[in-house]
Amino acid sequence: MTWSIVARDPETGYLGVAVASRFFAVGCAVPHIKGRVGAVATQAFVSPLYGTDGLKMLEEGLAPEEVIRTLTLRDDGHRQRQMHLIDASGRNAAFTGEICVPWAGHLVDNNVSVAGNMLVGPQVIEETLKVYNERAASGAPLAERLLDAMEAGEAAGGDKRGRQSAAIVIYRDQDYPWLRIHADDHSEPLVELRRLYAVAQERFLHVAETMPTRENPHGMTDRHVIDERIAALEAARQEQGRPSASFATPPKA
Repeated sequence: MTWSIVARDPETGYLGVAVASRFFAVGCAVPHIKGRVGAVATQAFVSPLYGTDGLKMLEEGLAPEEVIRTLTLRDDGHRQRQMHLIDASGRNAAFTGEICVPWAGHLVDNNVSVAGNMLVGPQVIEETLKVYNERAASGAPLAERLLDAMEAGEAAGGDKRGRQSAAIVIYRDQDYPWLRIHADDHSEPLVELRRLYAVAQERFLHVAETMPTRENPHGMTDRHVIDERIAALEAARQEQGRPSASFATPPKA
């Protein structure tokens, strides 16, 4: 029902999952990430336990191949499931059950994997991986690599049933996401994700830089610093005549 990409930025250790499907709220089912541990995508006839338990196993030190072996051996339904994952050191692996709805398959490369089922053909994951690697080589931010890669997969045919939802989740080195955006029921979910990412850049991602972390449990304590930065960005946008990407209503009088 889906195709997805699981990636680790080798320069920063950041982890990300992007997914799209002709299925409602696919971002609630497929991506599972924990900072400094790993990222898992569980799809096809989804087992959420592949995500939750897979992350626990990665945290305990099991290699991705061992995680797949353990999860599938204990699951009588594994032949109709699909998963791929990466750990914090960049080791990755993928599994496609033999009775997943065709076309189904996966590709694994350095620090990235792509997997899908119910697709128009293998070109969907091939193009997704190709564009991701091209954008990674150019030094693009992880979120942009994921968006561009998924758009390339859609242009190659995507889910053979059509479009409905998509999501991007990125964790840095904390137990909470740096970015998590979903388009849960939309005729052009990847286009909507692109808009949401633009909205996030106007304010949210700047605020995210101020949040408390393991290393700095206080975060930024003087909010005037970030307020001034956001105000300056807003003024520059208005001066350039660029409209906001947000649908937010104006402040009340």
